[in-house]
Amino acid sequence: MGRVFLVELDGRIYRCKFCKSHLALADDLVSRAFHSRQGKAYLFNSAVNIIVGAKEERMMLSGMHTVADIFCCCCGQIVGWKYEAAHEKNQKYKEGKFVLERGRIIDGIDSEFFLDSQSTMSDGEDA
Repeated sequence: MGRVFLVELDGRIYRCKFCKSHLALADDLVSRAFHSRQGKAYLFNSAVNIIVGAKEERMMLSGMHTVADIFCCCCGQIVGWKYEAAHEKNQKYKEGKFVLERGRIIDGIDSEFFLDSQSTMSDGEDA
């Protein structure tokens, strides 16, 4: 296997909690009103330094979606998922976007984000 070349982002960034690799820009944040099995999660327009896993059908709180888990390309930890397809018309805006789990990301200065946000809608998996 070849060498891993990481993308370095400029500006306010979110990093992998485990290895500190850059994952997303704060400017690409779409919503903080998402949830995963482990807690809060954030929706982003794009993400870098990730590996996209196999697609699967998953029942979420907002309905059935085709998703793929995403992993940090440096340390291999799961950091969230990517929406590949939404089966309901009002959920199509999620297609191609990335969800990063709040408990698996930190800000660029190695401290977790403590942003006050009120969830208006959650979209985690049914337990």
